[in-house]
Amino acid sequence: MGDPRKRRKTYSTPTHPWQKTRIDEEKEIKKEYGVRNKKEIQKMNSFLKRFADDAKKLVALRSKQADKEKQEMLVKLQSLGLLPATAQLADVLGLKLKDVMERRLQTQLLSKGMARSIDQARQFITHRHVTVNGKIITQPSYLITTEEEAMIGFIPSSSLSDPEHPERKIVEKEEKEEKKKPKKKEGKKEDKKPAKKEKSKEEKKAEKKEEKKTEEKSE
Repeated sequence: MGDPRKRRKTYSTPTHPWQKTRIDEEKEIKKEYGVRNKKEIQKMNSFLKRFADDAKKLVALRSKQADKEKQEMLVKLQSLGLLPATAQLADVLGLKLKDVMERRLQTQLLSKGMARSIDQARQFITHRHVTVNGKIITQPSYLITTEEEAMIGFIPSSSLSDPEHPERKIVEKEEKEEKKKPKKKEGKKEDKKPAKKEKSKEEKKAEKKEEKKTEEKSE
């Protein structure tokens, strides 16, 4: 049975460690959602995979217990904001990793304008400034339900509870002004004289010979 105090993995790792497409996707998600390491991504993947595996099993079953489990699964995912109220069991298989990442507390804090960046949102959470329904949450990967969306805030004793706090102000990015092309001056165009071609050495020698001949004749 094993020691009950021993912590066991609650997530599964990739079967193959070197898959370029998966590694590239994980890099993008890590950058976009401010994830510290790939372990957090694997946990969200395992969370999604468990529901997908259960949905595949329940699709083929026809019993009262199966119908009850189907309904419970849909209610759970709907409460997390992953599925609409009219969703069917087949819609569970269409969920993607980004759908789950959007429901994390870290992402929700940024989307509500309570942090300037995704990294700052993570800092606020880990430093015990953020509460959900009155409870301090220190896990950036905490999944927010639809009911809890309006209950996200800062603890009253934190200076961040003031909306005018400099760390909460969102700095608007100034739009880059297009470089104006210099306008062409209206008026008469100046006639540009063709540039004189430099004479070659042979032409210069020929001119000197002609000058000498003219001098000799004049004498």
